[in-house]
Amino acid sequence: MYQWLALWFPKNENFQIWQIITHMFMHGGFMHIAFNMFALWMFGTPVERVLGKNRFLFVYFSAGLGAVLFQLGFYYFNFLPAQSELLSTGLSNQQILDMLASNRLQEGLSEIQISTLRAVMPEYAQIYNASMVGASGCIMGVLAAFGMMNPEARLMLIFLPIPIKAKYFIPGIILLDVISAITGQSFFSPSNTAYMAHVGGAITGFIIMWYWKRNQFNQNRWD
Repeated sequence: MYQWLALWFPKNENFQIWQIITHMFMHGGFMHIAFNMFALWMFGTPVERVLGKNRFLFVYFSAGLGAVLFQLGFYYFNFLPAQSELLSTGLSNQQILDMLASNRLQEGLSEIQISTLRAVMPEYAQIYNASMVGASGCIMGVLAAFGMMNPEARLMLIFLPIPIKAKYFIPGIILLDVISAITGQSFFSPSNTAYMAHVGGAITGFIIMWYWKRNQFNQNRWD
């Protein structure tokens, strides 16, 4: 099920187009789905009551697609330079994939090719084999919508029980995800978290709510 329904990096042979949607309903374990569904209940309930079912679902799935766009864009941003560096040594795509599959260097390579492979292949392999599951990107969009509706609401992290207003809390969470994506340093999430998916989901939710508020609602009306 994981191979078929998780979202794989598009260059990987496991990638299928339907995974763009199906990965949102897959999770990596009990705690993963438990935290996501708790957050969906906590923040999704008040957002759906105000927006209604249809608008809520639009925000939810749009945020999921935004999460895919940001995460895959981040992967390609790092993958393409690594691929170009390997190809510049005279290696072919097939040679690179063969060595990736066998996890060993081929015979007859030059010293430049060997040194480049040892320097670049770990990052290339990590991205090539990357996969993503979970509703976190969707829920980050819902969280952004909640924050725009309730900017003065006080929120807390389970591991940091300090009440912070939503208008500061949510941008802070997004900033931590950006830092984690760039540095690899995890703050409150597992190290294999798709941090840019969180960022993409939140930004998508924010843009949708900003547009609706600007074009369809006045200052006191959201329905």
